[in-house]
Amino acid sequence: MEIHYKTRGTCSRRIHITVNDAGVIEQCAFEGGCPGNTQGVAALCLGRRAQDVIALCRGIQCRNGTSCPDQLARALQEALPAEA
Repeated sequence: MEIHYKTRGTCSRRIHITVNDAGVIEQCAFEGGCPGNTQGVAALCLGRRAQDVIALCRGIQCRNGTSCPDQLARALQEALPAEA
């Protein structure tokens, strides 16, 4: 599944994510934002289950009540069915 998410409240503008049928993140890239931080977050989520990334990143704050990791979690949460 490919996800293209328009971020809200962050310096990054969009997140592109590929999640395989097993729910594992295969690709992740941010448009905009702080390059070191967004590349680091993207690299750390590769090979992880999307539900694990949601649990780790949801609620992390930077400004405006959100952050790039929080937006990643929101993108995944909105696009993927809830885990049973």
